[in-house]
Amino acid sequence: MSRDRTLILCVDRDDDIGYKAGIAGPVVGREACLKAANALALADAEDSDINAIFETIRLYDDLYGRGEEVVVAVISGNHLNMLEGDRRIATDLDTILAATGATSSVLVTDGAEDEYVLPIIQSRVPVSSIRRVVVNQMPNLEGTYYILKRLLDDPKIARIVLVPLGLAMLLYAAAYLLGYPEFAVIVVVGVIGTYLLFKGFGFDEIFHYFVTSLQASLRGGRFTFVSYIAAILMVIVGIIMGLTSLLTLYKTSGIFFYVLTFIYGAIIWFTAAGLVASLGKIVDILLNERESIRRVVALPFFVLALGAIAYGASIYTLSISEIPQFPITEDVGIRYIVFATIGGLFLAFFGVYLQSLLGRWAGEHGARHLENDA
Repeated sequence: MSRDRTLILCVDRDDDIGYKAGIAGPVVGREACLKAANALALADAEDSDINAIFETIRLYDDLYGRGEEVVVAVISGNHLNMLEGDRRIATDLDTILAATGATSSVLVTDGAEDEYVLPIIQSRVPVSSIRRVVVNQMPNLEGTYYILKRLLDDPKIARIVLVPLGLAMLLYAAAYLLGYPEFAVIVVVGVIGTYLLFKGFGFDEIFHYFVTSLQASLRGGRFTFVSYIAAILMVIVGIIMGLTSLLTLYKTSGIFFYVLTFIYGAIIWFTAAGLVASLGKIVDILLNERESIRRVVALPFFVLALGAIAYGASIYTLSISEIPQFPITEDVGIRYIVFATIGGLFLAFFGVYLQSLLGRWAGEHGARHLENDA
């Protein structure tokens, strides 16, 4: 009769053992875990993961001394990308469970961040206990200063805290030196607010995904690399044209007017950038994954639809705003927004119809292929 086996598991979510000590996870076995703890201690004696690993080994020795079937392991994530790190933790845990046959686990962590992976672990093996290791120290002012200094020395925290503050201060100084001190505070608040929205809405993950896709397309020799670079350049031109339009048609009418004025100057370039990027994606799929073409065939039509509607709306709004230098009258502006909206809706409908048509064709083709195989 087989006995239950407990996995004593230490989680190093930010991969300090790999980033600092150069030890690739997962680490399985008492001697391997002890070696990893010693290597991390020599690399950074103040890292709290050292205490967590030693506590993991202590628990293993305690349960092993009682005659229980136990296994000890340390799994790590990714130092810079938590999403990829959590996926790595899940994969390594599956490997350990398959190799050891553990039926339950005891989780050892050095803080709340590592416990974010608890649902991942519980989805694969029951967790019978959680042990959080907290290092005791005097809570004085010097200790608080030292903790803050250590946090700011961490590259992850430094990028989140120091970069926006440094950029805001630099812009404040530049605005003051250029003779616009009244705009300095506005610039600083705007930069910090934009950064907080960028982080709050998760745009940093989208940007990271875009950079990763760009690198993958370059390494794979994909056409999307060229189309993405061209799209980025068009977006830059669009921003410049939008700002030029804003300066040319400047009128004190509120933030909504400013946004539409910017759109009027930039939307054509933004639309062109979206078309170039989506067409590049379609070309790559046609060359490498033709069966997946129906997933992206509607993208250029959606881009054109949104661009047309936004362009018509901006023209109509500016035409009724009584700007002397705007070349389009109110009557013509009404026609612009009507035709642009109708054209945009037609383009979106055609894209959806084409996607549905290709989906039905793929289904019929697959069914005929199965019949021929039978």
